[in-house]
Parts: sequence; C-alpha cells; structure tokens
Amino acid sequence: MTARARTTWIVVAVVTALAAVAAVAWYVTRPAPAPQTPPSGSPSAPADPAPSGTSPTPSTPPEDPLAGWTLDQKVGQLFMVGVDVRDPQQVSYDAVSRLHVGNVFLAGRSQAGTGPTADLVAGFTALVSPETTNGTPLFVATDQEGGKVQVLRGPGFSQIPAATDQARLDPATLQADATTWGAELAAAGVNLNLAPVMDLVPEGTAAQNPPIGAFQRSYGFTPDSVTSHANAFSAGMEASGVDVAIKHFPGLGRVTENTDTDAGVTDDVTTRDDPSVAVFASGIEAGAAFVMTSTAVYPQIDGTLPAAFSPVVVDGMLRGDLGFDGVVLTDDVSAAQQVQAWSPADRAVLTIAAGGDMVLASADPSVVEPMVAAVVERASSDDAFAAQVDAAVLRVLAAKERLR
Repeated sequence: MTARARTTWIVVAVVTALAAVAAVAWYVTRPAPAPQTPPSGSPSAPADPAPSGTSPTPSTPPEDPLAGWTLDQKVGQLFMVGVDVRDPQQVSYDAVSRLHVGNVFLAGRSQAGTGPTADLVAGFTALVSPETTNGTPLFVATDQEGGKVQVLRGPGFSQIPAATDQARLDPATLQADATTWGAELAAAGVNLNLAPVMDLVPEGTAAQNPPIGAFQRSYGFTPDSVTSHANAFSAGMEASGVDVAIKHFPGLGRVTENTDTDAGVTDDVTTRDDPSVAVFASGIEAGAAFVMTSTAVYPQIDGTLPAAFSPVVVDGMLRGDLGFDGVVLTDDVSAAQQVQAWSPADRAVLTIAAGGDMVLASADPSVVEPMVAAVVERASSDDAFAAQVDAAVLRVLAAKERLR
C-alpha cells in the first residue's frame, strides 16, 4: 500500500470512528419521546414492573392518639365532679382516684382566700397518675362571674362586680380587670372559669327571668352590649391562662323559671336562628374553648329533650350551624330539678349521644358513679357510641393542650 493510500485509509477510519461516537452520544443524551395517547379503545401500556426482589414501601399507619388509654380512663375525661369548697367530701376524691374522673368543679361559697384554695386544689391534682387519669392534668373549674355568683372570695381574690355593672365599663377596661381576676384564679390553681354568661335578656324583663336577669348576670340587654363585654371578659381570663365556658346555650334569657330549682322549664320563643343564638356565635368566633348547654326545653328547636340532651341543639346547631369544635359542657345535671325525670345514667348517656363532651355533676357528686358506669357499659356494647366517646375525649384533650 502506498503512503498516500495508507493515509487515506487512516482518515477514513478516524472519521468512521468519530461518527460512531457521535451516534452513541446522541442516543444517550436524546430527549425522551413525548407520551403517545393510545387510539380510542386500545389497551393502555402496562406499568413498568417493580425491580426484581423489591416491593413497594408500606405507608406508616397514623399513630392512635388514644393508644394506652383504658375505656375507664377515657370515660373519666368526660366528667367534671363537684367539690364543696368549705367541706370537700370523700366521694369527690374517690371520683378522681377510683373512677378516673379527669375534671373537678369548686362549688359553693368560700371566704378562705388564695392560699387555702390552692391547698384544696393541690389535694386533687396530687391524685393525677398513670393509673387514674393516664397522667393527664385536671381541668379545675369554678364559677367566678362576679356579683352574686362568685365562688372564691377572701384574701387574694377581688370583689368582682355583677355583669350588669361590668357592662357599664369600657370593654378595654373590662378586659384589663378580667386579666387581673384571671391571674387570681390561676394563682389558686384554677384553669377554667365557667363564665361569662352570654344569655340575652330582653330589655325590661330582668325581674321575670329568675336564673339570669334577677341575679344581674347579663351583660346588658342588647346583642352588641352582651358580645362586646362578654368577649372582653373572656379575653382577659384567657390572657392569664384561664379558659372560659360561655353559657347557657342556646340561651336562658327568656325563661321564667330556674332549671336548678324547677322542672318543666321551657322557652317557647327562641328559634334556631334567633338573635340570642347569634351572641354565642360571636363568643365562639372570639375563641371560647367551652360552651355550656342549658337544660331548658326549646319547642321551636326540639320540643322533646332539654338542650343538653338534644342532638338537634348540640350536633345540629352548635356543631353544625355555628361550627363549634371545642368542648360542649352541660349545666349541672346532678341535682337540677329540670333533669330529675331522667335517671343519672340516662343523663350521662344522652349527653354523649347528643354530641356533648363533658357532664357536669357539681351540686351532687354522688351521682357520678352511676353516670360513669352507664357510659362505660354503653361504650362497651355499642361501637357507634364508643366512637362518640373517643371523639369527645379527643376534644377534651385538645382543650387541655391549650393550657400546657
């Protein structure tokens, strides 16, 4: 082969090799082809099989927030037992230590002041353990509205004016005052005030309204006055770490008898979209963690059951219409004359079945035992009711998380 021929051959070989390299490079780096839509009616291409020897990673199941809770402990979170501030009874201590009750209410009237009240509270909080309340702290509640409804007095506690007098204050001033009153409660170990009253009493009817108007418990007589001042009271309490329960849904402003002392208490006027209901919507929007239901009957809403036992009132109105997802607490259903036609067991079961979360047995703590037993028994045999118990417990625990 001549030198010229040899040179020509080498050039051809190099060009050929470069072309091959370029072809490989184009193949490796070429853009992915656009997906093709199969013709109508043709089967879709099968998905790429998983690589040999591998399997899809299983998703982690959500953690059960009630894991580790016994049924008795869960049910105990749904009760609040009364404690006589001047003469606490053993039955109240037993409710926490033996029945797993997770909340207490300081009832009656005391002039002892902050120190002795804190000691009383400490005697109950000391009962919290993994065996009693699954280690969950207690809600310690009282009625510290002011005026004629103020449980705790004496050194360390202010003399709180009645709601009708609070309503004469500028809301900002009232909020500042309520912050002080809340700090006094917190110093005594109280973390929940069953106040403020948001019942709307019509102008000129206070004297004919035994539970609210006659005791000067209303924040004026117009929706604006009630909402602005009740919400200011709530904001002050919450600023000091004390939660509030607005009450008594859907309103006791029109009744002419007292549910504590009378049976057959009825409000024939209030409707589902009444202005007296709208004031509670304002309290909920302001962030109230609790709503207390009344035990009056409202024929325009549900003529068969007291509000606290009524799915129409609790689940339909409070949960549905107003969107409340906090804790629904009953008014006292232990000694109130309004509910004596129902057994203690039925009062408790009806409360939870209606969508309520916490049963208040303040005046007569002895009825807590049959109440707790009835809820445990029903939850043990009725899956739907057991689910309601769990939902209620989760709402109570969520409220307790606010206080940590």
